Amino acid sequence: MPWKKLSSTLVYENDWMQVREDDVVNPGGGRNQYGHVHFKNTAVAILPLDEEGNTWLVGQSRYTLGEYSWELPMGGAPGDETPLEAAKRELREETGLDASNWTEFQRLHTSNSITDEVGVVFLARQLAQGATDFEETEDLAVRKLPIEEAIQMALEGQITDAISVAALLAYAARNKPGP
Repeated sequence: MPWKKLSSTLVYENDWMQVREDDVVNPGGGRNQYGHVHFKNTAVAILPLDEEGNTWLVGQSRYTLGEYSWELPMGGAPGDETPLEAAKRELREETGLDASNWTEFQRLHTSNSITDEVGVVFLARQLAQGATDFEETEDLAVRKLPIEEAIQMALEGQITDAISVAALLAYAARNKPGP
């Protein structure tokens, strides 16, 4: 690791994240202040897929963006919960779906220039519909649509959430028909 941390100052902390300012020596030997956002949960996203090739998106107003966002069902896995346990919980809460077949599909870093956040995407199959259980901060719209339409939304910029876009495009690349 060519970076060397000399000191670290906690700037802000809540139940979900902490922000530090680190005094570092960079790979070229110079000194810099580097902002570091540490997320306390692992991000989990779910790509639910039924036998007819449909998936589910959730839509909600995102405070930080000041706009509406369509994205895969997702949430956070706190330290006392595995990413798979959290994915099962989030899928049920946000869409009412339960799945009996789960596959870890993708791991990624959401914005590795400022954060150490890890995202884990699961493919959920063999779905059964139940009731949603939204959290107080969630005012979600749930949309069932063909996976090809969701992929097209990502390609056209109608879905901008990084984990959702990465998962949908990875699914498209892995399931491309023909030679």
